[in-house]
Amino acid sequence: MSVFLDKSKEEWLGEGNHFFMIYDGFPVNPGHILIVSKRVVNDYFDLNIEERIELTELILTAKDLIEKNHEPDGYNIGMNCGIAAGQSVMHFHCHIIPRYRGDLNNPKGGVRGVIPDKMNY
Repeated sequence: MSVFLDKSKEEWLGEGNHFFMIYDGFPVNPGHILIVSKRVVNDYFDLNIEERIELTELILTAKDLIEKNHEPDGYNIGMNCGIAAGQSVMHFHCHIIPRYRGDLNNPKGGVRGVIPDKMNY
């Protein structure tokens, strides 16, 4: 059973036909939201076209939700696809991570930081 399916609807921040949104249980920064598929699939590459379209819409909805309570200076949007990419929960979820000036000494390289030696180029 997926850890996400244990979440009660009271914890949901919103939903679409194919996804629901919750706050991350281990947030990188304040306001960190997860968009989780209602259908249990491993990763982004298993989503169908309708799900991919809705995901794009919900990323914007998540941004609006974050900005109701926070004032981020930027965002990272991330999906880990496969164990080698760091995926630890094998149920699709997309991270919407608000970023704030000063939350990292030098954020240059952004998502390249998944391999620390490749962040600075």
